[in-house]
Amino acid sequence: MWKRYELLAIVRQFMLGTIAIWISACATAPGAGDPHRDLVTHRQGSPDGKEHALRGIASWYGDRFHGRQTASGELYDMEGFTAAHKTLPFHTIVRVIEPESRRSVVVRITDRGPFIQGRIIDLSRAAARDLGMLEAGTVPVILQIEAWGDGSYVSNP
Repeated sequence: MWKRYELLAIVRQFMLGTIAIWISACATAPGAGDPHRDLVTHRQGSPDGKEHALRGIASWYGDRFHGRQTASGELYDMEGFTAAHKTLPFHTIVRVIEPESRRSVVVRITDRGPFIQGRIIDLSRAAARDLGMLEAGTVPVILQIEAWGDGSYVSNP
């Protein structure tokens, strides 16, 4: 016959095993992100519900702002692939395409701007260099949203 302390030990082990299995089933591996891309969006507007200009003039900014805090709270690194946009949500991933040469660069929105009429995006120096616009200073561009700042993806048509 089982003694009372033996039964309690068996029940305790069973409960601990059950809890461990339940916790491991609910846990997400670090960096797993969204492996099934469940956050795909088919929306035309952005998560903030605003319409955003997707064509216009790009400019770039560098030395004067290097190391300063951006509107998102990050420090600006002119050698990083970041950009400023007036309304796109922070951390939105944008492909910037220069239509004449078809060169493109992918940047993340970390700042607000540009504040000069007619311009839609301010690129970091590294991004501007990849687009071949350092000397010109400004070029016409098309913006293509790759992923919204809330982590949802843009579906490919």
